[in-house]
Amino acid sequence: MTDYLYGINPICEALQGDGRKPLELLIISGERNDRLDDLVVRAKRLRLKVNFLERRELDRLAGHSHHQGILLSLTPFRYVDFNDLLQDWRDSGQMAFFLLLDGITDPHNYGAILRSAEVAGCWGVIVAKDRSCPVTSVVEKTAAGALSHLALCQVTNLSRTIDELKREGIWCYGLAGDEDALDLFSTDLKGNLALVVGREGKGLRPNIRKHCDALLAIPMVGKINSLNASVATGIALFEVVRQNRHQ
Repeated sequence: MTDYLYGINPICEALQGDGRKPLELLIISGERNDRLDDLVVRAKRLRLKVNFLERRELDRLAGHSHHQGILLSLTPFRYVDFNDLLQDWRDSGQMAFFLLLDGITDPHNYGAILRSAEVAGCWGVIVAKDRSCPVTSVVEKTAAGALSHLALCQVTNLSRTIDELKREGIWCYGLAGDEDALDLFSTDLKGNLALVVGREGKGLRPNIRKHCDALLAIPMVGKINSLNASVATGIALFEVVRQNRHQ
């Protein structure tokens, strides 16, 4: 089955990134603008086939009408091998910064988290094979092109993966709302680090919590004591960025 990416910004990123190989650009006929014309020019430079279709045909292929008049067909999504991800980090000589997701199933949250991870400079995002949302067009659209630049790795056993990261000298912190968890903003988050984020509404599974070096909590001062998973993840990611900015 052909995978389609939709939306002007995600397609722009896909045409200039190192992610999945673009195959064909499908663009609406008769409703042109400068941004669409620019993508046609880019596609032709890459020697991609460009087809002009009626809006109803684009709606059918996308499964909705929110595609902005453009689709890009791509090769099937392929996850990065975990060992390759680790080796790329070792070879870089840079600080480790990974994000592990334990059961994120909402595609909009998933896409937003991937976008934040890429902007924050994560080396890669690691997800559990049987406890995560698949990479769908909604995920890619919400990620706004992040998957064209961000390594996404799928593993069978997330707790074992945490142990492997710890053996590499990477501190693994679970994001939780426990009263006895460490204050995110008061904890030293410098150096090699991985953040582990749990499922929307349920948080980290007990077994995953046990494998983390420590748990972190975002201080809450309002009457509502929880945050959307993607918002909480973004806050935690950029606290790490802030602390390591002048390393």
